[in-house]
Amino acid sequence: MKITSLETFLVAPRWLFLKISTDEGIAGWGEPVVEGRAETVRTAVHEFADHLVERDPLRIEDHWQVLTKGGFYRGGPVLSSAVAGIDQALWDIAGKVHGVPVHQLLGGPVRDRVRMYAWIGGDDPTDAAEQARAQVEAGFTAVKMNGSARLRPIDTPARTRAVVDRVAAVREALGYDRDVVIDFHGRTSTAMARRLLPLLEPLQPMFVEEPVLPEYSRDLRSLVESTAVPLAVGERLYSRWDFRDVLSTGIAVAQPDVSHAGGISEVRRIAALAEVHDVVMAPHCPLGPIALAASLQLAFSIPNFLIQEQSLGIHYNRGNDVLDYLLDPEPFRFTDGHAALPTAPGLGIDMDERAVRRADETGHRWHNPVWRHRDGSFAEW
Repeated sequence: MKITSLETFLVAPRWLFLKISTDEGIAGWGEPVVEGRAETVRTAVHEFADHLVERDPLRIEDHWQVLTKGGFYRGGPVLSSAVAGIDQALWDIAGKVHGVPVHQLLGGPVRDRVRMYAWIGGDDPTDAAEQARAQVEAGFTAVKMNGSARLRPIDTPARTRAVVDRVAAVREALGYDRDVVIDFHGRTSTAMARRLLPLLEPLQPMFVEEPVLPEYSRDLRSLVESTAVPLAVGERLYSRWDFRDVLSTGIAVAQPDVSHAGGISEVRRIAALAEVHDVVMAPHCPLGPIALAASLQLAFSIPNFLIQEQSLGIHYNRGNDVLDYLLDPEPFRFTDGHAALPTAPGLGIDMDERAVRRADETGHRWHNPVWRHRDGSFAEW
């Protein structure tokens, strides 16, 4: 068997899909994208095609090694995301060749179902609480919310209280039998994180995500030691080497993204490294159906798994949603907030290729907002 082509598709709202075809008619799908840099990653994928075409798709590890290390300049979000989507597609092909789900090729499932969480919005406490109740009615046992809008490096007591009040309203709506995850999104300085985390302790969040930007990872140990709230990082870390020093700081949760951190092959290794440090996995996945399918294959096969993100109905997806590009939405029908064990070969989904190709005719130019403080200076989004 040989790879014959790599095709990429820009799919609204902000996704990039990849199809790898072979001379035996078996194709694999991947999702290589950096949100807001889809065209850049697309170019990287097609540069990597020079290595892949006419080669055996089942030599997944060898391809991973060459694609990540064969160039003099390595790493970073663009190259790692290009490799991630290729890796997903190659595992999809391997599963289809052997007639089994990818999780069987990874050693088989270690659980029967996977707990999922849903995103909620809401700028004020009442709205946030209403959205939380709606997700409870939909069967979810955990939700994630942004902790705040823009924050100054040291913001006012009023802004601090506003963050706590929104979380308190969501906690009241959920009760204490369900969980809330708070995403700081790197919007908090180390000083603001130190101020906020103790105030959030009584509300017992499952974890707080990205309490500081990845460039300030050296401060994580001091934050861990300052609070009982479990801390999570990882959506902007792209390899086991990026995670190596972070895992030893005492964080509780690692969040690599299967479309950014080198694909299924590398996220599985990150999970093993995290296990050494008593860190559990909550893979980042606010993306499309292929990334979610790949994430679920990992979630069923890694022992130190906690919970899985998914983007059905997320605010980014207005006008286009995860299910729009599947022939059968059944793999993403969640019962009581859990995903069932995938049984179909490969990644376990059937892509609607006609819908994907139609979407690519329009494409997209999605970029994240650029925020500014009231004084006109740049603010973290």
